[in-house]
Amino acid sequence: MAPPKKSKKGEGFHSAAGLIRYFDAEEETALKIDPRVVLVAGIASVIVLEFLKAVIPLR
Repeated sequence: MAPPKKSKKGEGFHSAAGLIRYFDAEEETALKIDPRVVLVAGIASVIVLEFLKAVIPLR
């Protein structure tokens, strides 16, 4: 008969603790972009690409 398996209940938090600590520390030299700028750039990219697709259709 096989021995009962150990529960891995508490392993997730310990393995993620280093990542939490890594991503929690902000760099002062990091480029900071407003989320609205990213959103507007994405929407503008879609509009430009759809316009170009309509004007210059691919075969």
